[in-house]
Amino acid sequence: MIVPSVTLMSGVQMPLLGLGTYKLQDHEQLKWSVSSALQAGYRAFDTGAVYENEAHLGQVLKELLPKYGLSREDVFIISKLAPLDHGPRAKEGCLRSLEQLDCEYIDLYLVHWPGMEGLDPGDSRHSEYRAQSWATLEEFYASGRFKAIGVSNYTSKHIRELLMSCRVPPAVLQIECQPKLIQRELRDLCMETGIHFQAYSSLGKGALLRVPEVMDIVRSCGRTPAQVLLRWAVQQGISVLPRSSQPCRVQENAKVFDFELSEMDIMRLDALNCGTRFCKRDSSKIA
Repeated sequence: MIVPSVTLMSGVQMPLLGLGTYKLQDHEQLKWSVSSALQAGYRAFDTGAVYENEAHLGQVLKELLPKYGLSREDVFIISKLAPLDHGPRAKEGCLRSLEQLDCEYIDLYLVHWPGMEGLDPGDSRHSEYRAQSWATLEEFYASGRFKAIGVSNYTSKHIRELLMSCRVPPAVLQIECQPKLIQRELRDLCMETGIHFQAYSSLGKGALLRVPEVMDIVRSCGRTPAQVLLRWAVQQGISVLPRSSQPCRVQENAKVFDFELSEMDIMRLDALNCGTRFCKRDSSKIA
């Protein structure tokens, strides 16, 4: 199976489907998951410094890519700067990610959170640290060590602030998005500015799999609840990063490009929007 890609503003192509690795910290468990993903056609893998598995992912890919006749250039690796490494420590954090992944370059590197860990949400220094972090990412982008750079968990305010001062605009916004949190304002802003919108927690940590409206669509199209939820996103041009440690689920989640939801199905799922977050940290309080 060939996963469709989107061309980011930096010119690199990113698959619309990637494997999320949050909480996959056990080496063997991660290896099982990545192996199943490669077999199913996944070519993008998402990690982050705070996941504490960058080194495991780097090792697993080095072990598995030759098995599937693939090289480093065939996969798209996403990682993220830890909130603790904002500002003056950003260069150190970026270098550590490259070292942990044991890569000469990272395909997409994101600022994981708009705030510096340990500061009060309203502290005015958050803005200063964000600017410093972004300037560091721009340097790594200019040197080719990051092929694209972006942000995660930024609000519209944070993005507009960044666009006012940056030399290189963010190529991607990665944020929670699912039918109960459709993020219309952020999606519209990304559309206007050429930023690609990428979703995490597409399944609402499993809570959306038994929602009656989802089950109705499942019955009418003969797909799994997860496939319906992931299709809702990719059909609208949103890339997704489903995570599972179960090989059968990893492979099922890849089968979202050979069917379509009706316009009515999309509208029914959109109508679930009520602002419910399944990832409880809310970045809207960060100054």
